[in-house]
Order: sequence, then structure tokens, then C-alpha cells
Amino acid sequence: MAEGNTVETKPVETWITGIGLASSLGEGIEANWDALTNGALNVDETTYAPFLVHPLAPVNFDKQIPKRGDQRQMEPWQRIGTYIAGLALESAGIKGNAEILGRMDMIVAAGSGERDLAVDGAILTESVKGNVAPDFLNVRLQSDLRPTLFLAQLSNLLAGNISIVHGVTGSSRTFMGEEASSIDAVRVALARIASGQSDIALVGAAHNAERKDLLLVYEFGKFNLRDKFVPVWAREPNGGFALGSGGAFLVLESKQHAQARGARPFAKLSAVVADHARRSGANAASAVTDSLTALWTRLHPDAGANAIITGATGAEPATSQERRFLNQHETSAIRATGSRFGHLMEAQFPLGIALAAFAVSKGALFPPSDSTGLEIAMSARPSQIVVIGTGHWRGEGMALVGAAD
Repeated sequence: MAEGNTVETKPVETWITGIGLASSLGEGIEANWDALTNGALNVDETTYAPFLVHPLAPVNFDKQIPKRGDQRQMEPWQRIGTYIAGLALESAGIKGNAEILGRMDMIVAAGSGERDLAVDGAILTESVKGNVAPDFLNVRLQSDLRPTLFLAQLSNLLAGNISIVHGVTGSSRTFMGEEASSIDAVRVALARIASGQSDIALVGAAHNAERKDLLLVYEFGKFNLRDKFVPVWAREPNGGFALGSGGAFLVLESKQHAQARGARPFAKLSAVVADHARRSGANAASAVTDSLTALWTRLHPDAGANAIITGATGAEPATSQERRFLNQHETSAIRATGSRFGHLMEAQFPLGIALAAFAVSKGALFPPSDSTGLEIAMSARPSQIVVIGTGHWRGEGMALVGAAD
């Protein structure tokens, strides 16, 4: 080879060979798909009124986390995530396969965990009484909180528990940053496989919405949907999200690795692109629209995408701006996962990819959930599906899911 010449290598084709999903609609991808097809909706308008929550459907955690001691030391978001990770490994046919699990990458998108409300309440009660010493707060925090807490929980505890319970002991990464964290988690997992750095990866996130402290935090930003449930596209101008409990994990695998072990794919993940638009300043009114337009160009769905699954939150002004982008693709069948699952924050993007992969494998898209006319029925087989993630506050991304060769 002449000096200075380079050889371009074609990216390794990446398959989605495992899907783990649990949500307000049920446990497992099949149950969730049936619920979507039948128009099911599970939303709680009373427990946390005036805020709305899509609560987790009943789950028997013993099926994936057999040791009760392991379950007891986890907070709900960790139990949910560890359980769903097990479903994904089972779906891919590698649960208990020590040889594969021992070299499997794991990339988790996580929030900052859950607060100990009992400790918070006790500290506030004593503070209100006014008879506290100067070092009162430090003493209580050091004596009342577990070592794994720093006012909230360590974000990498979910990955740690997945490693302990399921034996996934290859490289491990935890990304934080709400919706954008899962976009980057999937993007990095795909890049590692496409470049040949990795053969197989577990990637995803979990979310526990049934938390008063979390609802309070988002209410400070006026992000919560109030009083009555309506589909995502019908929420403007006073939009907001109804948080959802659940999560999604995916097993991504190189085509060659999957074929060598006889695994069948749900779909192919061709590309993931991400952006971080500046949503303030002179161009704020079109920042999200412009970002999504640029991402679509970078994603380049060359054969055309006849379906779009979006994690649109319902929060404004991001959702209205995203809708302006979607209006440019009115021939595509659009589906907003937030209208059926609620908003799962870090888990919303992998949820969209999971549904897209299953839709491609089924050769059909689930029905619309929209009263405004944006979402249209689709009888044709979905050839390619674009998955969109637009953060309620920051971050945009897209993924291209199609049929595996």
C-alpha cells in the first residue's frame, strides 16, 4: 500500500436481538404490543393529584431477581431496571451464558436516583421546630442515610445490580442527563459495535415515576401535566408530561456474532445521531425544529421512512416545535409514545427503539392515539422507522431502525 493511503472499512451491521420492556401497559414486549393494539391506557389521576402518573403494571420481580436480599437493597428504579435487563437478556437467548455475559458491554442511562423521604421529612420537622444545633444537618445525613446515598442514590447502582444479578461483567458505563443520556447511550453502544470494538452490548434505562419528590422537582419547572389526561398532541398551549414508570433495555449485537450463535434479529439499528440545540437566545423559537431538521439530514433514511415513533413529552415549547418538524413529514405514520406510556425520561428513547424494532419484525405499526389528526392509520408494512427523542429541556436525537438482512 502506498504511504498515506487509507482503507475505508464498512461499518459492522448491528442487529437488535433482545428486547426487555415493562411499563404501565404490562410486562414484556408482546404484552405491551397487545395493549397498544387494543387501545389500553393506564393512568392514575388521583393518587398524586393534581399531577398524573402512568403507574407500573404488576410485576413479579422474583422471576428476574430471585434473591429477596438483592431486591431489598434496591430502590424501585433499580428493581425495575434490573428486572427489565433480565427480560432483554432472556429475549436475546443469552441469560445465564457466562461466556457471552462476561464480555458484554453495558451502557445504562440513569437519573440521580431516589431520595429517602422519611429522612427528608424528619429533618424538615426538626428544622421547623427551631431547636437544632449548627451541625444538625450534617449529623443527620451521616447517621440516617445509607452509604450509597448522597441525598439521592448513586446513579451507577443500576448497572452494578445488573452486573451482580445477571452476571454482565464486560465494560460498564453510566450516562446521566435525562432524555439525552439514553440517546448517547445507544449512540455509543452502536458506535462500538459498528467499529468492531465490541460484539454485543446491553443498553437501556429504567424510571420510577411514582415519587412525590420527583413530581415536586418537575413542578418547579412547570413541566407536569395537571388534572386530566389528554394525548400528547392535544396538550398545547399549556402542555406538560405525565411521568411513566417502566423502562426498556436492548441487546445490540453484530450480525456476525448473532449469526454465529444462531440468534434471530428483531431489526437492524443503522444509525443514531444526537444534538444539543441552544434553546435560548435569538433563535429559541425554532431551535428544536432546526435541530431535528439537521438530524434528519444526518440520519439520511435513504429509502424513505414511512413511520416515525417519537418520545415527544408534551412539555412546551419543545413539543410545539417538534410538531412543526413533523408537519414536514405528513406522509409518515407518526406515533407518540407519551400518549400511551407516559414520559419515562431516560427510558423514553430506548422505549421508542424497542417498539420500532418490534414493529419492523411484526410488519405492522400500532394504532394512533391522537385526537388532533397528526397521527394517521397505517396499513402498509413499515420499511424503516425513525425514532425521535426530544428532551423536555435539553437534547435531541434520532435513530434509524429497519429490517435486518
